[in-house]
Amino acid sequence: MTTRLPVAILGGTGYVAGELLRLIALHPALELAAVASSSRAGQPVAATFPNLTAALGSTAFMPPEDVIEAAAGGHLAGVFSATPHGAAAPLIAGLLAAGDSPPTVVDASADFRFSDVARYQSVYGHAHGAPELQPAFCCAVPEHLDGTPTAHAAHPGCFATAMLLAMVPLLRSGLVEPEFFAAGVTGSTGSGRSPLATTHHPERHANLYAYKPLAHRHAPEVETLAGAASGITPRVNFVPHSGPFARGIHMTVQGRLTSPDAGGQLRSVFDAAYADSPFVEVLDAPPRIKDVVGSNRARLRVDSHNDRYVVMVVIDNLVKGAAGGAMQWMNRLLGCDEAAGLNAAGPAWI
Repeated sequence: MTTRLPVAILGGTGYVAGELLRLIALHPALELAAVASSSRAGQPVAATFPNLTAALGSTAFMPPEDVIEAAAGGHLAGVFSATPHGAAAPLIAGLLAAGDSPPTVVDASADFRFSDVARYQSVYGHAHGAPELQPAFCCAVPEHLDGTPTAHAAHPGCFATAMLLAMVPLLRSGLVEPEFFAAGVTGSTGSGRSPLATTHHPERHANLYAYKPLAHRHAPEVETLAGAASGITPRVNFVPHSGPFARGIHMTVQGRLTSPDAGGQLRSVFDAAYADSPFVEVLDAPPRIKDVVGSNRARLRVDSHNDRYVVMVVIDNLVKGAAGGAMQWMNRLLGCDEAAGLNAAGPAWI
């Protein structure tokens, strides 16, 4: 492409937005037209993200209303929504209703992860902000859905992305029972920019603890999305853990095979599932978080013994689990190469 496509970000001050800004700066076909923040409108973006000073120059946050105005004028090809759950849907609704040529939207919140509005409201405990828009969004890990079946897309959450990378090929294979036991350890950036007691450094440093065991909202999301991707709705027993590091997720998924002989086929199942996926690697050794941090890559390993199996998956929660996965969707929806802007090597030792 000789002309770059203008894109904007809603909810521009969070960690996911920071990664989106970094990825857009590296992208060969996209350019940043606007980044919105209600709380920091008019302030330099680089004051919030000093690591991006060289890329952003004097760019300032603008009010969300200005992004909607730009969309109404047909000046935006795409919009990434990195606003919190519950706030995203009404903002997106206003954006899409503002003009005759609405931009393509990729939502990184949970507002369009459920096709069933009642299910969303049951899990999140509040009314959906734009139920009429649900049919316009699809939600899946990009590797599990071909093409662009809808005008807009939503990306699963970070824990959900790691679980789905393990579970969907297994369900499609028919070699496993449709019940999974998952334990995931995430870095502190998964809790967002606003500090909480559970993310305060003295509490998290050199520590490891579980939270919301068997009650985390990603479990019903994964059940729904895995069912949509495979045709088999599983039962997901999930225990999340807070790890003493900033970035990354290590996910362990276990379950039972339909027969002891099925274990020998599992490696070929994953090799075939991700043979054409530039960001998913199937390994001979257990994966490590530092090998994927800062990148859009996912690495996994599968093992079995008798009638049991285990899959280990590592991703960067902010990239493959959020901004990078969202970029894959935007690339696809705008007709770019799906890997565009996502091939930079990760820094590893962070």
